[in-house]
Amino acid sequence: MLSLDDVLDAEPRVAAVARRTPLDHSHTFSRMTGAEIHLKLENFQRTGSFKIRGATNRIAALTDEERAAGVVTASAGNHAQGVALAATRAGVNATIVMPEFAPISKVNATRRYGGQVVLHGVDYSEAQAKAHEIEAEEGRTYVHAFDDPAVMAGQGTLGLEITEQCPDVETVVVGIGGGGLISGIATAVKARLPDTRVVGVQAEGASSLADSLQKGAIVELDSVDTIADGIATRRVGDRTFEVIRERVDEVVTVSDEEIAMAVTHLLERSKTLVEGAGAVPLAAVLAEAFDYADDEVIVPALCGGNIDLNVLSTVMMRGLAETGRYLRIRTILKDRPGALLHLAEILVDHRTNIHAIHHDRASKDVAMNAAEVELDLETRGEAHVADLLDDLREHGYAVEVLV
Repeated sequence: MLSLDDVLDAEPRVAAVARRTPLDHSHTFSRMTGAEIHLKLENFQRTGSFKIRGATNRIAALTDEERAAGVVTASAGNHAQGVALAATRAGVNATIVMPEFAPISKVNATRRYGGQVVLHGVDYSEAQAKAHEIEAEEGRTYVHAFDDPAVMAGQGTLGLEITEQCPDVETVVVGIGGGGLISGIATAVKARLPDTRVVGVQAEGASSLADSLQKGAIVELDSVDTIADGIATRRVGDRTFEVIRERVDEVVTVSDEEIAMAVTHLLERSKTLVEGAGAVPLAAVLAEAFDYADDEVIVPALCGGNIDLNVLSTVMMRGLAETGRYLRIRTILKDRPGALLHLAEILVDHRTNIHAIHHDRASKDVAMNAAEVELDLETRGEAHVADLLDDLREHGYAVEVLV
């Protein structure tokens, strides 16, 4: 079982490469939740995520023979970048297998850090299988993304920082993919602050852990589907599962909509950019996925900021839609002069900004004397959306909400 001594041994090795990231008290999120929210800004870490910590510690433990043969790993993106940079700094050749649909920004960053990238499979599990083939064929050392004691210990240095920066913390909230980060953090936090609660969070579309804990054995999902690609794993690790069972107090899930809202809130209100996996701890707090008291001191660990710009635009639109700031509707107009103008006048009366209009006379789903219209609208909140939709329907428009 991972121990505090393992994490303390990793600390000087990690400190030589990784940054000590800031802890920021958020007045905005404290006001929104009633708790005292301190954001651990690990998205400011080198390579944009906590993964450099574990990768640095693992590569430092290689023997001379292993260093000469090189390493191989599999990753959806953040571990890939951590291994690439840590290996390059140590003079070790690294091959990284990434899913074919990994965000292009993460693929390009991994190559810039010196990693040889192989694209294979639709998700982390298929990429991992390919990496093990390369391990056997080339005699490389496999650097596991999470289920490795040295990797877990390296990630645990983030927990040491939290206990030092916020010694009165009552709850630490951590995202869970394979479980390496929360295993390391929980080990450090529970050893130093035994009464502090550790809450783990998974995305609903990749939530194998709750069922695993209930059954007392690891459950592997057939597939995963979430915007939080950094934690989109089918199962937790064997070693991490044992640590989680012993040291994590509670595990909850959040929806993609809740993750998108957290990303949007962080960007708009804290001027902080995180990826989906980095937002899940705050999403759990905002959604009240677990119980907490007024004025409770809570530290959500924002573990990464490597979000692809195409994904970011989608996430922001979903976040804005969830908060009533963006609306896409479809309706039918009579195909005659002035019909579109009349619709637009209602929107103007409600001070609704039109982003885009698609006007289709040829749709086979409408009558010959009608036209289908889709509109992308900027709105001002849920009440504004409700008033607008009510008014449109009172004017006889059959409105379908698309987003």
